[in-house]
Amino acid sequence: MLRCTSAYPGDTIMAAANKTKYPFMDLDMSKFDMTKFMDPSKFADFTKMDLTKMMADYKVPGVDVEAMMAAQRKNIEALTAANQLAVEGVQAVMRRQAEILRQTMEEASSMMSEMVAAGTPEDKVSKQAELAKTAFEKALANMKELAEMVAKSNSEAADVLSNRVKESIEEVKSAIAKAQPKK
Repeated sequence: MLRCTSAYPGDTIMAAANKTKYPFMDLDMSKFDMTKFMDPSKFADFTKMDLTKMMADYKVPGVDVEAMMAAQRKNIEALTAANQLAVEGVQAVMRRQAEILRQTMEEASSMMSEMVAAGTPEDKVSKQAELAKTAFEKALANMKELAEMVAKSNSEAADVLSNRVKESIEEVKSAIAKAQPKK
């Protein structure tokens, strides 16, 4: 039996009766260093390139490279703004969830004290039902509040992108109008 160290640890391959070794299966992925192929520091050089200057050499009749690059820059700015709004929304939801958890723990502690303090078994059952109803209503209100926060955050981010799409359509219409020969 041959042991094959492949991308799937623990794979064992039975060799044929003649015990032929397959060179393409003798692979040790633990020695594979992806950084030799993809050096992140080289990506920084790519982002510093001025595509406007590069595209200036390739003049296409009727195409305003500067306007195209400006439009793409605005698209990236809109995506960045939308992502920022989304991140802020997630952070706000997480802060509110932590606050809800803290409040819930405090309320659970006081509820337990109230249940223990109740007198007769009938009072305890009545108090337990009242507390369960209160806890359920509070949980529903909290879920509704969190859902509204998420919807508001999503709506704000979508509005940024929607407005950019509208602007982009107007830019394209304007570019087409400029490119058409005047009669």
